[in-house]
Amino acid sequence: MLRTSLTLSVITGRPMRIEHIRAGREEPGLRPQHLTAVQAAAAICGARVEGAEPGSQALTFAPGGLARPGHYIFDVTQAARAGSAGSVSLVLQTVLLPLALAGGDSHLTLRGGTHVPWAPSVFYLEHVFLPQMASIGVQAGLELKQWGFYPAGGGEVEVQIAGRAGPLRPVTLVTRGPLRRVWGVAAVMNLPAHIPQRMADRARNVLTDAGLPGPLVALEPRRLHGAGPGAGLFLCATYEGARAGFTAYGRKGLPAERVAEEACQELLLYHQSNAPADPYLADQLVLPAVLAAGESRIYTARVSQHLLTNVWVVRNFLRREVIIEGEPGSPGTLIVQEEQG
Repeated sequence: MLRTSLTLSVITGRPMRIEHIRAGREEPGLRPQHLTAVQAAAAICGARVEGAEPGSQALTFAPGGLARPGHYIFDVTQAARAGSAGSVSLVLQTVLLPLALAGGDSHLTLRGGTHVPWAPSVFYLEHVFLPQMASIGVQAGLELKQWGFYPAGGGEVEVQIAGRAGPLRPVTLVTRGPLRRVWGVAAVMNLPAHIPQRMADRARNVLTDAGLPGPLVALEPRRLHGAGPGAGLFLCATYEGARAGFTAYGRKGLPAERVAEEACQELLLYHQSNAPADPYLADQLVLPAVLAAGESRIYTARVSQHLLTNVWVVRNFLRREVIIEGEPGSPGTLIVQEEQG
């Protein structure tokens, strides 16, 4: 809700206020990645901001003008005033569309957590989200300079965003076609080399045992060094007309094989649905869909709460007819009707 509101506030120039931010969470209020997203949104449009501090449960944001293309550095670590694995992906998604529509090129340096639970990994952005954005006219390139796992962080990403003057093309994602490839990375940081190999081996066995053709499955074990220990399996399923991504992270006491099974089970559920948009992609496409010219239509494997929340927010900012066909937790279709008049 916060990130979507910030993006729309910058693009439309409308001030906004949010209260009771994360009020029901164990640690309520703005966390480092949320605070950095606020600071990033303010930096690109010269906004006046009240309540931008750690733990704040109320925020006022008033844009000072249109988004300005340029060179920016956004560091979640500085917002936390200590080492932090707050997600850089969430910061990027807050400013991506305003800068893409700004008419000039931008370069971002993002520091913090690159592979963090409860947020899109940089792997997902690079191989699923940004290719889909490119299909509607948002051109952005991403280079992962340093991985940063939860909880230590320490990652860095460089992003190039090409500005455009015209409107975005509608999002049309209703069929996916046959499976072309399943590939991914089993990665660990500051951990023994046998762990990523075990993740990769188990994932390959789970996927082929489920009927996916072995020649289509390619998994790379990778051992990394960085700020702190971490482990995860990152999968990308590529179809003729769609891409989907799935992630599972290691944690203390969880065998490498279980990490692999978690990611594979999500992928297999998606594969069985025949929907082109995975549940995570669907909610991330709400904003580009409502900002595009013409009708958008997205068929997703699951109507998630994030999807419903994003739709609610855009209905309060823009006069676009947004429809969700389908029940929460089940496959469904997001329809953004063509703007009238």
